[in-house]
Parts: sequence; C-alpha cells; structure tokens
Amino acid sequence: MSQPLLLNLRNLACGYQDQRVVQNLNLHLNAGDIGCLLGSSGCGKTTTLRAIAGFEPVHEGDIQLAGETISSAGFTLAPEKRRIGMVFQDYALFPHLSVADNIAFGIRKHPQKDRVTEELLELVNLKGLGKRFPHELSGGQQQRVALARALAPEPQLLLLDEPFSNLDGELRRKLSHEVRDILKARGTSAILVTHDQEEAFAVSDHVGVFKEGRLEQWDTPYNLYHEPLTPYVASFIGQGYFIRGQLSSPESVQTELGELRGNRAYTWPVGGAVDVLLRPDDIVYAPDSALKVRIVGKSFQGASTLYRLQLPTGTQLESIFPSHVDHQIGAEVGIRVAAEHLVLFQASGSMAAQIPAVESGVRRHSTAH
Repeated sequence: MSQPLLLNLRNLACGYQDQRVVQNLNLHLNAGDIGCLLGSSGCGKTTTLRAIAGFEPVHEGDIQLAGETISSAGFTLAPEKRRIGMVFQDYALFPHLSVADNIAFGIRKHPQKDRVTEELLELVNLKGLGKRFPHELSGGQQQRVALARALAPEPQLLLLDEPFSNLDGELRRKLSHEVRDILKARGTSAILVTHDQEEAFAVSDHVGVFKEGRLEQWDTPYNLYHEPLTPYVASFIGQGYFIRGQLSSPESVQTELGELRGNRAYTWPVGGAVDVLLRPDDIVYAPDSALKVRIVGKSFQGASTLYRLQLPTGTQLESIFPSHVDHQIGAEVGIRVAAEHLVLFQASGSMAAQIPAVESGVRRHSTAH
C-alpha cells in the first residue's frame, strides 16, 4: 500500500533576494520516504532545502507539507511553525550543554523529556554518554547527537544539509547507512542534500539530480542508473563512456564494437546517429573473443580491477575484471559487450556541451559510423 503524499513542490522558483537560483521545480515525497537532492556546487540543491525549511522566500509556485501550504509567492510560514527538523553540516551543537541537554533542547517542556532523551540516546548508539559534552565526542558521535536533537520534537519532515561532509570516507559510509536505519526505524520522512552520489544512493529512496537550478530527474537510484532521462543524468550517475553509433533497428545499434542489441525499442528514425552509454559492467572480459582492446590504465579495487581499454580507433572504454585476472598496461585482451539494456540518446552537435567533462565519470567519444 502506497504511503500518503507528505511534501509537494509545485512549479517552484526560489533563490536569494531577486536572484532566482531554482526554476520550475516539481517533486514530491511520500510519508516515510527519504529523498535526496544531488548535484554539484551551485546547482540549487541547498537553496531548495532552505526554501523548504522557510529560510528563503519563494518567488513562484508553492511548497505544501501534509496538505498545508507553507510557502508560496508572498507567503512564508515561519520556520519554527513548520514541524520541520534540521541537521546542519557543522552539527551546530551547544558546547556548554551536555549531550542529553543538547538532545532535549527542543522538548524542554515535554512531560516525559528524560524518557524521550534516553530512548533517542539508545537509538543513535550513544547510550551512557548523555553526561558528556560535545567536545568529548568524535565527529561521528557529534553528528548522531545532532540527529537525535532534530528527531526529539518528532518533526513531520527532517532536512539534512550535507550532514557527513566533515567526516572521513569510511566513517561517512558507515554513518550514512546508520542514519538510514535510524530514520526508517522511526518512520521519519527526510530530505538529504549532498554532492556525493554514493551517499545519496546509500540513504535515499528517491534522488533528484540537479543541473544549474533545474531538476533533471527525480527517481529511484536504480532508475537513475539504468533509465537516465537525459545525457546529463547518464553522465553524472555512475561511470562510463559514450560512443557514437547508428540506429539499425528500434532495438539495435551499429557501432565500432559491432551491432549491439538491447531489450528496449527506440522510436527514432532508423539510420540516425545516436550516442551509446557503455558502463564498466557492460564490457566483459572474454579471452576467446575476436574483439581485442589494449589496456591503457588499471585501478586495483580489491575484489575487482577497473581497466581502461582502448580500441584500434582510439576510442576508450572501461571494464571491471575479476581481480585474479591480472593484466599489465599495454597488454591486448579480448572483450565482449553485455549491454542488453542499451541506453541511447540521439546524437546532436550540442551533446558535448550537455555532458560535463569534470563533474561526472562518463566520457564521450564521437567516432562516427
């Protein structure tokens, strides 16, 4: 059974003073779900979060929470009246208050304040540390205190602004999984802002990819990876390369790797130029294959090795081989393409401009065929 709609952003435009950072934004979040606003610096994700919190006004459209309009052009419900909790990047703990008092700050008049505080200490794995002060805790523990404090008043929605950015890589990964478990255990709806897609995928049920103030796609992590709607989303999510091809039927495309056939049909004119997205898991090590490539780079990753491969034309691809298959740079190896789920985009002169060279893991080769 689907959950009721909790948060609804309709035709939203927002920004700072007269500058519109975000335009024509539409997205919704169901009760109990965790959403994420993902994108590079300056794309509008934090501006959107601040508008939801009530810190920034709305120029157009509206924001509804549980069916109530909390922001629209000319109207902004005060942040403290929104039943929205916030976890900041820098934790924003009170240094002169104990851990327990920090957590209880927003429920000081609650008749069962002590019981709620103890329950939250246990929920965030800080049982027995209530009498300590923030400076006596690690960064990860401080972030758990900030999370518990935000959860104490039982907000309808929790907003997390780059909550793990001050932590090192391994702790970030561990805490992101912990935070998801905590929010799901409480049934708390949340919106996370991050530029880290691994973090977004670990925590979220739905992710919105932002580009220059516009939402490119709001979808599940699975669909963003396998069903990107735009070249930008295809390039921003995951790793891979674009190679040029020619549509030979609705389900197949002719490329320098041979004819690739997928399990989905495209309605574009047969014979037209297309760009084919090939990710590392689409290129399979096949020693007996007649299709040979030269290894021009490698990165050992423990259970697997990521190889950068070059075709005779100069086109490059990436592939993940089992780590026990160890080849040296310069060696020639056989591969086959296992991309039954073909992701294609119509080729255009503006494609190169649409696909970022720095922000994403996807590169583009334009060898025409």
